[in-house]
Amino acid sequence: MFLVFIEIREGKVKKSSLEALAEARRRAEELGWPVAAAIFGSGLEVQAPLLFSHGANKVVFLEGESLADYSPEVYAFHLAELIKEIQAEAVFFAATAMGRDLAPRLAARLGVSLASDCTKVSVVNGDLEFVRPIYAGKAFLTLRLKNKPRVATLRPNVFPLASDFGQEGEVSRRQVQATYSRPASRVTEVLREEGAELDVTEAEVVVSGGRGMKAAENFNLLRELCRLIPRSAVGASRSAVDSGWIGHQHQVGQTGKTVCPNLYLAFGISGAIQHLAGMSGSKVVVAVNKDPEAPIFKIADLGVVADLFQVIPHLQAELKKVLTE
Repeated sequence: MFLVFIEIREGKVKKSSLEALAEARRRAEELGWPVAAAIFGSGLEVQAPLLFSHGANKVVFLEGESLADYSPEVYAFHLAELIKEIQAEAVFFAATAMGRDLAPRLAARLGVSLASDCTKVSVVNGDLEFVRPIYAGKAFLTLRLKNKPRVATLRPNVFPLASDFGQEGEVSRRQVQATYSRPASRVTEVLREEGAELDVTEAEVVVSGGRGMKAAENFNLLRELCRLIPRSAVGASRSAVDSGWIGHQHQVGQTGKTVCPNLYLAFGISGAIQHLAGMSGSKVVVAVNKDPEAPIFKIADLGVVADLFQVIPHLQAELKKVLTE
């Protein structure tokens, strides 16, 4: 059996979890396994049809006071108990901030290996085979895990969604008692950035700025573009983050986040190798830079040699025409 951890934010299933679920279903059909989806929290039964349509044969709701807020230790403990009970052969997570935090803890608790940030999963000779980038994306590692369950995190925006599996299946509700007695971290407060955008790792369009943005207030130009473009988020180069113009959570690159959007818009980014390592998986790259020799033009599908402060207003005006009509 496949088990997929479903991440919930503000009462909604994250798209990256649905991608992981759909991929599990595709591989499960090759192996003849059922697929179970695990959700932590109360009052989420309304999400069951969505999960069935994206590949789940069974949805397990784990409820209890100790699960109201995310705690990596508590979640890993109860997830491990569920895995042992249903005898899951493989466990998939989306490679989000939560997935990257929870999956290694679960693997350590189960005493198994972890395939992290995978970009491809296949079935070879009746077993799962994973592919993940290494050396900042310069090479790819193909691996099989020797011990079970196979635990893996799947990179967002890489695996296609599938929503044609029907809307019915088995539903199981489990009331979890507070049986985890060891020290555990807990959420005391959630601080949300004003006008918080979608996380760059999950955005379908990333609008990034670099040193050419010149000042923190100029990133408002990029935020205005994101307000016009559905499922978009603001990104940044390390130089912009180090200058204090925007928070580290927006940084794309080797020391930041890796993104794979459908469209990557780069404004005032020269294209240092460390930045390219975090965004080279983008399906389409559009770069705007005054320097015609900027390295980013070597990988851009469309390059515009111009002042970004002249290009952005025209782009904004055209987007308003196209997207608001």
